[in-house]
Amino acid sequence: MPSNETKGPGLKELLEKLAINDPSKFRDGDGPAEQRKDMKDYKFWRTQPVTSFDESVEDEGTIDGTKTAEEIPKEPLAMLPAFEWCDVDILDPQQLEDVYLLLNENYVEDKDATFRFNYTREFFNWALKSPGWRGDWLVGVRVKETGKLIAFISAIPVTLEVRGKTVPSVEINFLCVHKQLRSKRLTPVLIKEITRRVNRCDIWHALYTAGTVLPSPVSVCRYTHRPIDWNKLYEVGFTDLPMGKSVSEMTARYAIPNKTKTLGLRPMVAGDVDATLSLLQKYQARFDLRQIFSREEFSHWFLGGPNAEQDKVIFSYVVEDADGRITDFFSFYSLPFSILNHSVHKELGIGYLFYYATDADFEFTDRFSTEATAVLRKRLNSIMGDAVVLARRAKMDVFNALTSQDNALFLEDLKFGPGDGFLNFYLFNYKTFPITGGIREDKSYDTERRSNVGVVML
Repeated sequence: MPSNETKGPGLKELLEKLAINDPSKFRDGDGPAEQRKDMKDYKFWRTQPVTSFDESVEDEGTIDGTKTAEEIPKEPLAMLPAFEWCDVDILDPQQLEDVYLLLNENYVEDKDATFRFNYTREFFNWALKSPGWRGDWLVGVRVKETGKLIAFISAIPVTLEVRGKTVPSVEINFLCVHKQLRSKRLTPVLIKEITRRVNRCDIWHALYTAGTVLPSPVSVCRYTHRPIDWNKLYEVGFTDLPMGKSVSEMTARYAIPNKTKTLGLRPMVAGDVDATLSLLQKYQARFDLRQIFSREEFSHWFLGGPNAEQDKVIFSYVVEDADGRITDFFSFYSLPFSILNHSVHKELGIGYLFYYATDADFEFTDRFSTEATAVLRKRLNSIMGDAVVLARRAKMDVFNALTSQDNALFLEDLKFGPGDGFLNFYLFNYKTFPITGGIREDKSYDTERRSNVGVVML
């Protein structure tokens, strides 16, 4: 696989999500702590209600709680003369097309125009129209003269729980500025404007993630990747042939069974919602940072919209035992990549592990005990092994997962290789003690402490 140093900065983040590397090639000093700058160099973030690096947190909670919604300006921030703010109406097919084109052409691409995120219209309908979504939280910037969309940022409502405290929030995502306009410093203005609009609704906190280090992560997880079609990944240049290995040996190493093994495994249906939501809530209660789903939200995120079967984005499965109980649940979503200059392959199928739950260790008082851990590891290896099989059936070429949730218990066993990339989790206007991210100081999988990050962002 080409090294990140040989590509433009846009592809670095893309490859951090998909790199399949030999752990022996991972250099010390590549982690997030080594990427951070001095606080004085963060000209925008040092003005925001976020914790500084190495700041001592004595009490968890809101950083700045002095304002009310009535005090927030009603008018949008000033914009450069040639541009204007707009609400992006994704119910309008043309405006949805505008978002699709902006992100597909500018979100992440290497300088050689070889690989690119291939966001689909169906994906945006799923990701941006969750229950409670608001049109004025889908914020765009257009060229006044032509109406061309040149920047976008989104917020959707989420209810977070941070160490048992409920924190009404939004999830910020899809921040994108046209690559020819990135010298205009539109990003801070976009962030300030979405903050203003959210604050006007009396919401003061936000969850966001980034591959880059900003002040100041509450947790850091590592990307991991399980090749499904190793041969294809090699042919398009996403992975190199390890020294001393042959293509046939690598293909055999990552071979996947044709059939799933877990008895009672089947696709989730609407009638499973109540039981599965209850299972997920109980399982997620173990994590320090998690999202609280309403029934409506759960149905949206795990069953998809009215055209879910026709335009498949989310794949959800349950395990039903002989007594009709739902004992396990897992989900993954599809976000393919376009391959722009290859004579044979035009797209990479990419699967991302989403949420899951199991009752495997519920009977144990101490879930970190040796016995409880062994039981949970065995069950997770079983159902996640089946998830990889099902991802292959869905024509995915690689399966991605973070070291969040209890993933550290199955990643190595199921041949998920550690990638170069880290994902930093941030809470806006909320300070908290560090939350474990499933990696040790040497960046290996932490199978003892695991992770206390239960939230999964797209």
